[in-house]
Amino acid sequence: MTTIAVLGNGRVGGNLATALTGAGHEVTVADRAPGAAADAARTARIVINATPGAGSLERLAALREELSGKILVDVANATVDGPDGLPADLVYPGSSLAEQLQEALPETRVVKTLNTMLFPVMTAPATLTQAPDVFLSGEDPQAKQSVRELLIDLGWRKEWITDLGGIQTARATEAAILFVPHVIRSSGFTPFAISIAR
Repeated sequence: MTTIAVLGNGRVGGNLATALTGAGHEVTVADRAPGAAADAARTARIVINATPGAGSLERLAALREELSGKILVDVANATVDGPDGLPADLVYPGSSLAEQLQEALPETRVVKTLNTMLFPVMTAPATLTQAPDVFLSGEDPQAKQSVRELLIDLGWRKEWITDLGGIQTARATEAAILFVPHVIRSSGFTPFAISIAR
């Protein structure tokens, strides 16, 4: 059992919180109330960033003290949305939200994952008709191992989890968000994930 704080109570945060609670973890969800994120982060071992990616850096940089020594699991994509509300461009071209967070929070171990799929797949990967992949990016091997264990609790098989390397590799998985609007326009909001055929 791990103490986990989920920052963000939208579809992504709520879905993850429900699934992780069901897996036996002690989960706190922080809404936008003043001080809620700080209180939740202070008492957790692992903090999940499920806030809207375009504003994540500012929100989390303000929690530098509370996040010191913690594992920060970043599942957000920082995008500029188009007129239809779907991602149209990246906020950090040539970089990534995960890299920006790691730079702003040097005492926090940032791990990027779960950002290459529609949110229902995050907690139900086996419902897809073919095996999906989930990726890990981060500098700290022990932090990535802790996140790997959480992914397994969410239903991800070991062979579906790929460690891409350091935090800089997150710029590749974050760029995959640019596929999403085109797939949605073509096929609708049917759950899908980016996967590597082997």
